[in-house]
Amino acid sequence: MKNKNIKNGIEKRRYKRLKANLKLNVSNLFKQNNVNIRNIDSPITVTDISKSGIGFRSKSILPIDFYFNAALKLGSEEDVIYCVIKIIRCQPLDNSDLYAYGCEFVGLAPILNYIFDEYELELGKAEAANAGETTE
Repeated sequence: MKNKNIKNGIEKRRYKRLKANLKLNVSNLFKQNNVNIRNIDSPITVTDISKSGIGFRSKSILPIDFYFNAALKLGSEEDVIYCVIKIIRCQPLDNSDLYAYGCEFVGLAPILNYIFDEYELELGKAEAANAGETTE
């Protein structure tokens, strides 16, 4: 399957995607014109995160261009990002009852970028430690 985010061998994403395994629950969705969908209670699993957004999987079909509030904990207890997330893409996953979603952060302050930088360092250290264990 061809990656739609690579054109002529060049990555189009603004920021590097980092692996994640966060469990969240979407309870309410909203849109700017005061349309609200309440009591959804849809569990999601965040699979990757970047400075501009998240990717997640869910069994629920969630509408495009709707928003939800999230608290994302990356690493330590102090590194929680409270944010608004906009759903921008959805596609069914082959041979599965899951859907893959692409979302972007809305109005996330650049001052919070250090949280992503620290998370990337933690992931790098963990990968290096795991690589050392498997080569011994």
